[in-house]
Amino acid sequence: MSFPSDFIWGAATASYQIEGAAYADGKGLGIWDVFCKRDNTIWNQHNGDVACDHYHRYCEDVELMRSIGLGAYRLEVSWPRILPEGKGRVNQKGLEFYDRLIDKLLEKEITPWVTLYHWNLPQELQIRGGWQNPDSSHWFSEFVTVVVDRLSDRVQNWMTINEPQVIIGNGHLNGKNAPGLQLSMSEALQAGHNVLLAHGRAVSVIRDRAKTSSSIGFAPCGLIRCPQSNKKEDVEAAKKATFSVEPDSVWNSAWWMDPVYLGRYPSEALEMYGNAAPDIKPGDMELISQKLDFFGANIYTSINVQADESGKPQIVPHKPGYNMSTYDWAVVPDLLYWAGEFFYQRYKLPIVITENGTSMSDIISRDGKVHDPQREEFIAVYLSSMKKAIKAGIPYTGYFYWSLLDNFEWQWGYKHRFGLVHVDFSTGKRTLKDSAHYYRDIIKSNGKDLE
Repeated sequence: MSFPSDFIWGAATASYQIEGAAYADGKGLGIWDVFCKRDNTIWNQHNGDVACDHYHRYCEDVELMRSIGLGAYRLEVSWPRILPEGKGRVNQKGLEFYDRLIDKLLEKEITPWVTLYHWNLPQELQIRGGWQNPDSSHWFSEFVTVVVDRLSDRVQNWMTINEPQVIIGNGHLNGKNAPGLQLSMSEALQAGHNVLLAHGRAVSVIRDRAKTSSSIGFAPCGLIRCPQSNKKEDVEAAKKATFSVEPDSVWNSAWWMDPVYLGRYPSEALEMYGNAAPDIKPGDMELISQKLDFFGANIYTSINVQADESGKPQIVPHKPGYNMSTYDWAVVPDLLYWAGEFFYQRYKLPIVITENGTSMSDIISRDGKVHDPQREEFIAVYLSSMKKAIKAGIPYTGYFYWSLLDNFEWQWGYKHRFGLVHVDFSTGKRTLKDSAHYYRDIIKSNGKDLE
């Protein structure tokens, strides 16, 4: 069995993590530029000033994509590179960079998939309150208008917001990510509501202004609970746990997905959050829940659950010595099968895995190559679970490996390597890892070689 003939094989990145050129050609400051300069925020005081220098080496990187056989590339357009103050003045040199990148991708027959926000708000807007400001969704709409007007003659595939759970959970509650805030749950959930409003306004802009037909989705964390066994009661417990919400946490799927796909916050969550729930104005939910073309999710790991004696979900710890990444994330073989099963049942849209990958301790060996058999195994296991889901009738339509390049991994700096391509951060030298060649062979056979 092969994957569907039109299946999308891709890899993904985010602008701050790879571009560098932090102060070049009129780019404005983003919240990560500022956050990284604070003491004790980033591992070993790393920053993204240079990162992979993709801004200057994009042609080389597109050639690497072509050598891997990618049919699609998920990239982010940097808001502070386009609107240095967040609104108003447009930086034409920033737009010209994305013009060149998009044109180079198309020249090499690689389809661009554009993400509009992957965590790096312009600092000038953060000074005005950032996502806590009621005008924030309108600011985002202005940015999206500039991007769509410039790129939509060549870009058809769009993702609005990446991982709202992380934007709010790490950026506004525990302070681990930029802008490093520690708000109350009420303040954080209101900021999260503004993020969802921004998603809705972005969808409106694309629908109204795109110059070609568009396919639109967004890319939240897909937080899954897998059943410990195939018993009906364990499967039901896992499904219930997948869509449950805890009162003191934003790390869940339903709070962020139900408004977008079902037009409402889950009633259980509204009850649990109580007075901390956001102020919902007339028309908000209609704006947030405009029709999307695919269900996107970033999915990496999972916790297993089983039904207890009363049928309620009960966490089953992973066994000692379980397979894990250097990020301490468990490798869960059936994860994409159950993700497809649960998310398709609830949201009824074709599914694109917008991120999936693993961090490993990769080195250049004495033969000049990077041997990463654990990553090859990870790719094989996860794509096999996706293949199993497709065989069962789940409409998976695309897969983006995270990440194309080793890059700046947010608060962990350059400690973790997720890439298919090894990057020497001192010289910028790129080296295809064995996993890149392995992924190339899977793409070439359209997944048939997984057997």
